Amino acid sequence: MAKFLDTTGVSYHLQQLINKANEKLVLISPYLKINERIKQSLEDKNRLKIDIRVIYGKNELQPEENNWLKSMSSIRSSFCKDLHAKCYLNEREAIITSMNLYEFSQINNNEMGIYVEKDSDPDLYKDIYEEVKRLIRISDEIIVSIEKAPKERQTFSEVTKPRFEQKMQKLTGYCIRTGKPIPLNPERPLTYEAFQTWSQFGDVDYKERFCHFSGESSNGDTSVRRPVLRKNWNKAQEAMKSNI
Repeated sequence: MAKFLDTTGVSYHLQQLINKANEKLVLISPYLKINERIKQSLEDKNRLKIDIRVIYGKNELQPEENNWLKSMSSIRSSFCKDLHAKCYLNEREAIITSMNLYEFSQINNNEMGIYVEKDSDPDLYKDIYEEVKRLIRISDEIIVSIEKAPKERQTFSEVTKPRFEQKMQKLTGYCIRTGKPIPLNPERPLTYEAFQTWSQFGDVDYKERFCHFSGESSNGDTSVRRPVLRKNWNKAQEAMKSNI
């Protein structure tokens, strides 16, 4: 039977839907700006040569997003005029939701959705898939090329983000699962190996072992959602701000 999802449920099942795709994956979202965790999952599927279709409705992709798509040989992207639907589907399951594939939505917004499994709701899954195929047919496939944004058209975030990330590399953080030193970045508090293990379930509230900021034992009080111990959060913010 179809299942209702809240914000956390949508994020969790979307990550799982991507991770479990073995044949095909379709991501339909008006806004396209993908967070790092989902990018890592898509990069893994790209290496496995899974057929991935991305349909979006806003035709002004930032160069960073455009260039990332260009580097993914298994991802075909299409522009669909007047797109407002948000739907994510693999060969066995589908999610219809209010959540855009946009990093801000996945962190700060209140979302909801419906989760459908092909085995338990074959007719509903078929109806969703038929509409997905229609949207693909009416979309214009985009051949992306490497771009460099003119300086005068860069936004504040585009100008500052690379410099911020470069300086962030100078700060040492710790993997919340293994305790190994890694760059301090609360959005990526796991080593690559630990992330691969974590992504099998994708539970952002799973209790981890270490504080991302101090490296001390957290006794289960940290998670991907809250990688820094509460007592260290102000210190972590001050350290990150001082490096901008």
